[in-house]
Amino acid sequence: MIITPQGKTNINRFPPPQVKHFLYSSAFLHDIQIVNRTHSTKAAGAVAIGHPGGYFQGGMVTDNMPTVREDRLAAVFRDKPEMVVDLPAWMLSEGQADMYRALDDLAIVEIAGRDSVAAAVCAVRENGFGNLLPVYAYTGSEHGPWRSVEEAVNRLARRLPGARVHPLLVVGSPSFWHALNGRFVNDVMRVFGHYTPCTGCHLYLHAVRIPLSRMLGNAPIIAGERKSHSGEVKINQVDEALGFYVRFAGSFDVRLLLPLADIADGREIEEILGMPWQRGKEQLGCCLSGNYKQAMGGIGIGVDAVMRYFNEFAGPAARSMIAAYLENRVPDHEAAAKQAIAQCIGGE
Repeated sequence: MIITPQGKTNINRFPPPQVKHFLYSSAFLHDIQIVNRTHSTKAAGAVAIGHPGGYFQGGMVTDNMPTVREDRLAAVFRDKPEMVVDLPAWMLSEGQADMYRALDDLAIVEIAGRDSVAAAVCAVRENGFGNLLPVYAYTGSEHGPWRSVEEAVNRLARRLPGARVHPLLVVGSPSFWHALNGRFVNDVMRVFGHYTPCTGCHLYLHAVRIPLSRMLGNAPIIAGERKSHSGEVKINQVDEALGFYVRFAGSFDVRLLLPLADIADGREIEEILGMPWQRGKEQLGCCLSGNYKQAMGGIGIGVDAVMRYFNEFAGPAARSMIAAYLENRVPDHEAAAKQAIAQCIGGE
């Protein structure tokens, strides 16, 4: 891949094999010329190409050099704007989108914690993906250092030296998340007899990446969902829920791949990763984690109630929202969710 002073790209050339994770700032594109064959860089400003051992600047490797792009991504995570179909050019330019559409071995990776990275490793083994596009989606309840997300991408690049890990993208919609998980809590409890934000949140996390997948030629989406976590069952990752997520994505002609679904033993995840990474550590946390667990153990929500919630409320509401995004317009999230819950109430 060549980035010329005019900003034009040549999709027939890519970074050399040892340069997998590509980070750069559009603010300096006019000052940069990256040439694949010579592996050289010329930069007038602080421009970086991520590398497992540090960053390239002016042909030299430096450690932990900050970039404008990294700062901008961190700001998006902090501010959480509506950003599903209208990504800024510095994050995803038309030229980059064209390049991704031309790749027949591209997959989107749902970047989160260690399971998401392990899922990408398995998907590459099973499907032969040579190009991975990490995409983080923000929610309404996460906390922790943004650096943990960037480090997950770095770990992915180090773990898969034979694949090209492209620049991290960030998407999200607070209004989408709120419509499914916050606005109609009272009605959800009344109609379905329970409430947990975890089910709607995971549907949101898969759904919010569908417009990007469609934009990039229906690129498959890889996620790290597991039916069991060393014996622990999560209500949003039971077998029936995973099947719903897959069918939901499939209704928009997008493949949602869950290569870890049947891996219960956490030690197997560690073997896949091939690096130290404790479960639940070195990743963002959720303020509402474990909310569905009873104080004395067990889960106080039945699978049938969860599937009613998906089929009657969250699914129809999210489907309406994604359909609007695919028409390149931001939906009225609350109105879509209100219509769905009103039909549920009317059908009581």
